[in-house]
Amino acid sequence: MMANTMITRVEGQVLVLERVFNAPRELVFKVFSDGEHLKQWWGPRGWEVTVSSMDFRPGGSWHYCMKCMDKNQGDFYGMESWGKSVYEEIEAPGKIVYIDYFSDAEGQVAEGMPATTVTMTLEEIDGKTKLVSRGVYESPEALKTVLEMGMEEGITQTWDRLEEYLAAQQ
Repeated sequence: MMANTMITRVEGQVLVLERVFNAPRELVFKVFSDGEHLKQWWGPRGWEVTVSSMDFRPGGSWHYCMKCMDKNQGDFYGMESWGKSVYEEIEAPGKIVYIDYFSDAEGQVAEGMPATTVTMTLEEIDGKTKLVSRGVYESPEALKTVLEMGMEEGITQTWDRLEEYLAAQQ
């Protein structure tokens, strides 16, 4: 697999994303495990993390707000999207397991929105890092809902921004 190429597979209620980043595994892990780093690259292009509160440990969480700052995005301009990730398992620097929720500004989980259990593994390959994200949804329909919301494009842009951020950190 070439660096910068994202592989996406849907397996029933599981979304598998894979990409090789041109950065060492410790650095990739670091930029996922530190809220100040995450603020610099998280979210699709034109969106900024305006609120970030992180407690990176099993049982801890990351509560954040992404806001659209790009006037060219029309109706999305000015829109806020709140999220909350609750960490279940952390094995530095190779694995992070968390449940990803839509939330409100107070960190309350949004009712009726699909939650995802994500297992991220980071594998070092010749100084690069293969990141595999397996998102398990409650049903194939829940996965279809987030794909129809444009999640795949959003993740692709987010991981493009991650690649650029990693390059700047080395």
